[in-house]
Amino acid sequence: MKALVAYFSHTGQNWFGGGIVNLVKGNTEVVAEYIRDITGADMFKIETSKPYPDNYNECTDLAKEEKNKDVRPTLKKLPAGDLSEYDVIFIGGPVWWGTYPMAVFTFLERYNFDGKIIMPFVTHEGSHLGESVEDVKNMLKDADIKPGLALYGSNVGVSREEVEKWIQENIK
Repeated sequence: MKALVAYFSHTGQNWFGGGIVNLVKGNTEVVAEYIRDITGADMFKIETSKPYPDNYNECTDLAKEEKNKDVRPTLKKLPAGDLSEYDVIFIGGPVWWGTYPMAVFTFLERYNFDGKIIMPFVTHEGSHLGESVEDVKNMLKDADIKPGLALYGSNVGVSREEVEKWIQENIK
C-alpha cells in the first residue's frame, strides 16, 4: 500500500509538559517522521500562506478565532495531483480548541478521500483526540477512518513504539 502523511505542526512557543517552551521542530512533525520511517510513506507538511504567530498566546487566540468562525486559512501549497495514488493517508496535527487546526480542514476539503484508509493522529497536552476524529468522519463519509492516535506532545520523543503499534493494529 502506498501511503501519505499529511500533517500540520507548529513551531515556536508551545504548551509542553505544563509550561510554555520554544520548539524548533513541532511535536506533530516528530510523529509524522516516525510514521514515514516506519511505513516509507511520502510526507506533506500542511503550511498556511500566512504563518501562525510564534507567540503562544497570539497563536492560540488566532486559532480560537478561526475555529469559532469556521475559517479555512489559505495554504502555502498543495500536493500535486489528486492523491489517487495513495491507499492510506495519515492526517496529523495538534489539538487546538478541541480539534485539528483549521488549516487541516482546508487540506481535507481539497481532495476526494472516498475509499481511502484514513489514519488520524494528534498531539496534545491534555485534550486527547478532542473532536478531531469525529470531525474527520463527518467530512470524509466514504473513507475508512481508523481509530485515532493521541500522543502527549511532551512525550513524542519516546513514543515511536506506540506509533508503530498503532500502525500495525490498524493497517493489515
